[in-house]
Amino acid sequence: MSTSKSRLRGADIPASSITPREVVTGRRRFLRASGAGLTGLGGAAFGVLPQRLAFAADSPGTGLAKLTSTRNTRYVITDKPTDIKDVTTYNNFYEFGTDKSDPARRASTLKLRPWQIAIEGEVKQPKVYDIDALLKLAPLEERIYRHRCVEGWSMVIPWIGYSLAELINQVQPTGNAKYVEFVTLADPKQMPGLSYPVLSWPYVEGLRMDEAMHPLSLLTFGLYGEVLPNQNGAPVRMVVPWKYGFKSAKSIVKIRFVEKMPLTSWNRAAPEEYGFYSNVNPGVDHPRWSQATERRIGDGGIFTPKRKTLMFNGYGEQVASLYQGMDLRKFF
Repeated sequence: MSTSKSRLRGADIPASSITPREVVTGRRRFLRASGAGLTGLGGAAFGVLPQRLAFAADSPGTGLAKLTSTRNTRYVITDKPTDIKDVTTYNNFYEFGTDKSDPARRASTLKLRPWQIAIEGEVKQPKVYDIDALLKLAPLEERIYRHRCVEGWSMVIPWIGYSLAELINQVQPTGNAKYVEFVTLADPKQMPGLSYPVLSWPYVEGLRMDEAMHPLSLLTFGLYGEVLPNQNGAPVRMVVPWKYGFKSAKSIVKIRFVEKMPLTSWNRAAPEEYGFYSNVNPGVDHPRWSQATERRIGDGGIFTPKRKTLMFNGYGEQVASLYQGMDLRKFF
């Protein structure tokens, strides 16, 4: 991810030439609808966040089914959780549209039953799991993780799931399995955003095998004590808290174990901007967003100072050893 002057002179380059047209026009429509983004959700495009009076502890749930889980205190940070209203209404899920409000408004079309997840590739035990069987594969845990978007905003979310390693151990990867590829649902009948060529569908993401096996990598089924809302990646998604949010694939239908590094969706679309690893790194900027600081959704309004972004999103003690000896500017 280069930070050369030729790539960062945003004032000299029209937005339409560095961002997909559908994203640009969608954000403009949303900004107009929210009063130029000064107080509404759309203001995040300019570093302005919504003001909330209620905090998570005072907020009602989504009304979805409850999930029984045990809080794993090893994976609970002390940061104040983000208001559930923000978590469930401020989302990037382009399969339902490019505006932050689109997923919450449109994702009711997503059908969660029946739902199957195929385990394929370099495994001794390939299998197709029904979502309900997958829910019972290991005890569910609540973990409170930081969530950092490459766009420069962040949240703190109580997720529910279990380490992906639990599933990996069940299917027994072969010695040829070096990477794990996640393929998500791409059904135009359920996902209106697929009509826009923002990305090549289906959405594909991937992890190196040691990243996938790390206990922080969470196969996720819920948040705030309830099943995942559609707009947050129901019924099953990944959460990889030391990487930017787009690395955490939503609405997964296939998990493939492969020998070669998979070509992920954003890396395919803009390889100079989105690397395979995409670890949170305050020292390596995106061409359109500084990564040195971030705005925490719900932390006051327009004048609230940004907070410094932490290397690996604050999980360096747990994951830095995975990248020992690697140039994290080159392998961004």
